[in-house]
Amino acid sequence: MKTTGPLTRKSHFLGTKIRSLRKRVGLTMEDLSARCIKVDADHAPSVSYLSMIERGKRVPSADMLEVIAAVFQKDVQWFLDDAPEDEHIAPVKQGRGGIDGMALEPGFLFSSDILQIAIPELLAQTGTTGRQFAHLLIRAHQEHHRNHFPDLERAADEVGGKRLPLTVEDLLEILRHMDLDLRWFQRAPEALQASADYHRGNIVRSYFEPPGTIWLNESLKAQPARLKYDLAIHIAHCVLHNRDGLKSVLYAGRDMNVNLRDPAAPHRSSMVDSRDILYAWRDFECSFFAGALLCPRVPFRQLLDRNSHEVSISQQIEVSASVVMRRMTAVSPYPHWHYFDAYSPGTLKAVYRANGIPLPWGNMRHVEDPCQHWSVFNQLNRREPGTAAQLSVMQVKDAWHLYACESLRVEDMAGNGHVLCAGVDLNPAIEAQGREPAELAEAVQRACVAAGGSAPVPGAVRRELQRIAGILNIAWVARSAEVDAQLICPRGAVCPRVPSCYPTGGCQS
Repeated sequence: MKTTGPLTRKSHFLGTKIRSLRKRVGLTMEDLSARCIKVDADHAPSVSYLSMIERGKRVPSADMLEVIAAVFQKDVQWFLDDAPEDEHIAPVKQGRGGIDGMALEPGFLFSSDILQIAIPELLAQTGTTGRQFAHLLIRAHQEHHRNHFPDLERAADEVGGKRLPLTVEDLLEILRHMDLDLRWFQRAPEALQASADYHRGNIVRSYFEPPGTIWLNESLKAQPARLKYDLAIHIAHCVLHNRDGLKSVLYAGRDMNVNLRDPAAPHRSSMVDSRDILYAWRDFECSFFAGALLCPRVPFRQLLDRNSHEVSISQQIEVSASVVMRRMTAVSPYPHWHYFDAYSPGTLKAVYRANGIPLPWGNMRHVEDPCQHWSVFNQLNRREPGTAAQLSVMQVKDAWHLYACESLRVEDMAGNGHVLCAGVDLNPAIEAQGREPAELAEAVQRACVAAGGSAPVPGAVRRELQRIAGILNIAWVARSAEVDAQLICPRGAVCPRVPSCYPTGGCQS
């Protein structure tokens, strides 16, 4: 509805409501101003003017308020009534991790001394390797910090100057400035092929030779996105680790450190080796630095905003889709993300889940009864490339959740097919708009059960999700509401479909 006339007499809580909504959605004032410019550049507020509106020092014009209302998918009159903001839109302090913790009692049993004694025995009994345990610790560290590591971001910004995109020539110039030499190989040295990390189906992409030589596989010359990532990784190693040569070989293919039952995987000790922790942490640091160098936070966040979080922006800036999807989880104002890099039949090479979503099968052991209706499975079973959006409903801790994701089937440099999947938990976004997420999720769940496991999204829910997609500015959330929703489960043993995928209640594997 068009609002006419002065707004002053109707603006008692206007600034407070805008601020509350903005913080609830996770937008900075710069983000909100940019979103308003995207809607209507002529009537969008500047950052400074928006600050004055929120503090009650200025009242927006009717046209400007309509632009702000469009960003939040609210009716203009909602901002102008005389009621203060409802409790459900007041900003709440989020926990510093996505996985709910539990009280560990009696506390003295969980002291650092006791855990250091017990952990090696636990790993030995379960067959978990020290390297796998290190990856688990790092994943928990990522989730606890919501993938926010400002020291690594600052280090990458100092090297790259926050340029987006960085070209291959830009990276080569950085190498020259760092006095690094670049050489090429067609066949990796025998010593690398004999290492425990090399196995059938993998190839050596690149490696660092102290004190200052980077060796690159000739195949990378025709693959600039991969070439840029490898160069960024080795730049990270030199910047963060002073060129010490430890763990600086990049392989293409699945990571055998995270799959106990693969017959091609070399035997590894389950004892904790301090080098395992060091190598795994350095791998993570270099990977995060490389992503921040190629996709610096501020310009990349602006690019995501202009393109509604489309994965296809990877082609614009000539980086891999995996870099784009992983950086989404780190720079998006919405914190409730998950990311999987999945290989068939049951290996998760990379995992991030700030929203606590269960794993589709696990990345430390092969699961015998995975639910086949996860998006990563659907894409793994396809042979054609391309992206696919999916809306899923799943019960987690006695509550139904709606998840939207975008999945992409790709091939690694060794020719192995795998699926990249980035997704969001929609429940917090629905709740932030004053709706009860359980009601919407249960409506989708009932529709799926009635139809045997998948069904079109009910009209009222679809409209609400399209509104949420506009607020989050994520285009594939809207696309996921246009296709059949899937009823999924953490494990086949608790399959909620009627009839179950298995007569015994498990999903077909």
